[in-house]
Amino acid sequence: MKSKLILLTILSFLSFQLFSQIYDPVSWSVEKKVTGKTTADLIIKATIEKGWHLYGLNIPPDGPVATRISVENLENAKKEGLLQAKSKLIEAFDPNFNMKLNWYANEAVFVQKVTSPDPNAIYAKILVNFMVCNDESCLPPTEEELEVGKSGMKAVEIKEETPLIASAVAAKDSVLKPDSALLVPPAVTDSTAKADLWTPVIDQLRTFGENASGGGMPSLWWIFIMGMLGGFVALFTPCVWPIIPMTVSFFLKRSENKARGRRDAATYGLAIILIYVGLGLLITVIFGASALNSLSTNALFNLIFFALLVIFAISFFGAFEITLPASWSTKMDMKADSTAGILSILFMAFTLVLVSFSCTGPIIGTLLVQASVSGSILAPAVGMLGFAIALAIPFSLFAFFPTLLKSMPKSGGWLNRVKVVLAFLELALALKFFSVADLAYGWGLLDRETFLALWIVIFALLGFYLIGKLRFRHDDETKHTSVIGLFLGIISLAFSVYMVPGLWGAPLKAVSAFSPPVITQDFNLYENDVHAKFTDYELGMNYAASVNKPVVVDFTGFGCVNCRKMEVAVWTDPQVSNLLNNDYVLISLYVDDKTPLKEPYEITENGRTRKIKTIGDKWSYLQRYKFGANAQPFYVMLDNQGKPMAKSYAFDENPANFVKWLERK
Repeated sequence: MKSKLILLTILSFLSFQLFSQIYDPVSWSVEKKVTGKTTADLIIKATIEKGWHLYGLNIPPDGPVATRISVENLENAKKEGLLQAKSKLIEAFDPNFNMKLNWYANEAVFVQKVTSPDPNAIYAKILVNFMVCNDESCLPPTEEELEVGKSGMKAVEIKEETPLIASAVAAKDSVLKPDSALLVPPAVTDSTAKADLWTPVIDQLRTFGENASGGGMPSLWWIFIMGMLGGFVALFTPCVWPIIPMTVSFFLKRSENKARGRRDAATYGLAIILIYVGLGLLITVIFGASALNSLSTNALFNLIFFALLVIFAISFFGAFEITLPASWSTKMDMKADSTAGILSILFMAFTLVLVSFSCTGPIIGTLLVQASVSGSILAPAVGMLGFAIALAIPFSLFAFFPTLLKSMPKSGGWLNRVKVVLAFLELALALKFFSVADLAYGWGLLDRETFLALWIVIFALLGFYLIGKLRFRHDDETKHTSVIGLFLGIISLAFSVYMVPGLWGAPLKAVSAFSPPVITQDFNLYENDVHAKFTDYELGMNYAASVNKPVVVDFTGFGCVNCRKMEVAVWTDPQVSNLLNNDYVLISLYVDDKTPLKEPYEITENGRTRKIKTIGDKWSYLQRYKFGANAQPFYVMLDNQGKPMAKSYAFDENPANFVKWLERK
């Protein structure tokens, strides 16, 4: 029942996220607190959704937009001192900007002290400029207006995006539903065609089967599947595989009948699942989802995990053995012997968890780190659920079909070879964690070509090991190479050869998620051949009409990491670059472009007045108003009249999918 409840919760989360396109992860409020006869505090509070963070007041010039709070209008009072930040700042490495930054998670509270002859008569109008990000992407800088006065607090949310529409009211739904009446500002009244280009097409996009907007964060289903794969890998380790036949035989022999033995074995498998899921929940309770998110990009944490993976790898190579204290498993064995029923089975499951730790520890640790970046409080438990199900399946399966035990491969030297293969993989993965720390402190020790050189050597050595050209002290001496070993060796050696061009700047899409960014490459012969012809929507659409070509509108940002990934991993594909350069007019609109508009204007959205001040405001509002989305990267395919030709496209590093989208298949 508990497993069904967890799976149902996962499905609910996934179905909710499928249609969620407009992100509004921060809500602001202001209140006035009278502290004395002539004094009061203006308390400005930001409530931040889990997985997102709000940047602090002091941010480096080349970083994101810092939070700025200013009192625009203050009646019957005067400010006393400077604005004070009351919430604790988190300082950590931010992958969106490749630097160490400070931010707030969960909530941020700021206080401005004021003096007044009559604190009850104070009126204040406060303007907040801010930017929020998660571990994968950022939303455009946003502006919000707050008011507090005698009649009570009145919040007017002002976000920085801006369109050509002077007045457009959208519903509070997750997808904008704009008003049918559109008022065009003076700048475009000379051409109804320009106004038509801004006409919302949200409903038309839905008819194509609209995608969820891109976030790039791992879904709960993906974490569950990766957990299962980790569990299946753990099965074939020397710490787990030999235990399977012994445990199943024990349950079948100790019971008076086979039915009870099968029931006990199934209960044993369920106990394993409960223990590992409990471990995932415990980690979340101890750290919290937001703390796990911070840990995943924290330089010190990544260095520690790098060291642990290297130590585990050395152990798997046979230098030494890592085990938990023998007294722990002995006590669990004694408890299992001295108790009966389900409690006895539970203690036996605990014993398996402890005994197998030296093999399962690195797999579980890696899984939990990857789960932590999902932004979901359920992620560690979901990952452990997948891992435990895969680990528990054989114990129940062989109990119901004991004849399968006879065909089960016997323990032997092949189990040690599995450990050595895992050691190579752990060593390669360790470099990924070191890379995060290296980027955080700017050491420059592990640039892209150094990382690739190490991976090339590691996977080449793994290939030679698999075909029998390299041996470690615990390996059995073999006179021939197995067929499986040969094919796996070929794959590993081929992977090494595949990475060689990366030393000269080739994009290497298969390893882009692990390797340092291309900007760290010192020697790069590669050139990106895809460049947007226009960075202005109207100009680009006019040109497309003149040459009678369809349009791809690319909503991007200067600080958008996933946008850069798409440009390197997808746009460089020959088919993609050919289609974008020859068959379409590519228009890139930067939603964080801070160039001021010559004539700022106001619009009404969600019942609130919003100021359009910059070019980035304009394009960001266009994305929300016309297409009902606000995350980047975001791609839409239009005809030269501004009407959609296919569903939108978000972050996906598979060029084949992008080609299918461009070819409208």
